[in-house]
Amino acid sequence: MATQYFARPHLQFFGVSTAYAVRKISLSDLRDALRLGWEDFQAIPTHAVVLCAIYPVLGLVLFRLVLGYSVLPLLFPLAAGFALIGPFAGLGLYELSRRRERGEEAAAWHVMDVLSAPSFGAILGLGVLLLVLFGVWIATADAIYVAIFGYAPAASIPDFATRVLTTPEGWSLIIIGCGVGFLFAVLSLCVSVVSFPLMLDRHATAIDAIRTSLRVVKENPFVMAAWGLIVAALLVIGSVPFFVGLAVVLPVLGHATWHLYRKVVEPDPNPPQEEPRTPIGHRYAADFPASLFPWSHER
Repeated sequence: MATQYFARPHLQFFGVSTAYAVRKISLSDLRDALRLGWEDFQAIPTHAVVLCAIYPVLGLVLFRLVLGYSVLPLLFPLAAGFALIGPFAGLGLYELSRRRERGEEAAAWHVMDVLSAPSFGAILGLGVLLLVLFGVWIATADAIYVAIFGYAPAASIPDFATRVLTTPEGWSLIIIGCGVGFLFAVLSLCVSVVSFPLMLDRHATAIDAIRTSLRVVKENPFVMAAWGLIVAALLVIGSVPFFVGLAVVLPVLGHATWHLYRKVVEPDPNPPQEEPRTPIGHRYAADFPASLFPWSHER
């Protein structure tokens, strides 16, 4: 039986902090979360891809900007930075997984339901915090490059690759950059691993959500470290070539994050009563784009 851990409620600046029980989980739970995330993606692939199509497009735009504006050294930090803002960007995917879990309709327009969530202000606040963290990471990565190579821009991609991979300065950049990036990734993981699903599902405050995420990492350090490595590895795989794979990797990770939250945070013992809705079947890629216009099926 999973062990539960509670934090003692205490006063915060805005009322009383709520304690959420967390569980100890294993590596098999991560595998199960990924499996369930893949099943969600298969059930609603068109919606997930539509939601995340902006990411490979953004990647191509960034690639073009790099070539045109001589910021080639920032291409890798920009791609790696997806891991910092991913928990916030996956908010719509959590909503789709939540609805499918309840047997409710899960269509593209339902991601807009998060805008009316009681905790949307807290969600937005924590999202802004992650965006600031992303900006600090980019500035730090740029400062590291300038400190090692100076302000002279790379003439081309082959020139940049040669400088980074075949010189002592380049290897210093790789080691220091990856080390600092690792610290940023750990910070993001600790404060947001279950924060956004918790705020969406239980309407938690940002303070409570962050505290719960920290306790999740504290009680499951090895498993959470493994989760971070899995996310990083899948993002690298999805980024090759030209970020196109992110159209699959990001939605699967987003759905899997919701199921990871379900496994590691104890459910609400007194959930609010809601009117039952008619269960729906799977939606398949063949339904697209007709599935975006449900009224077309009405007779």
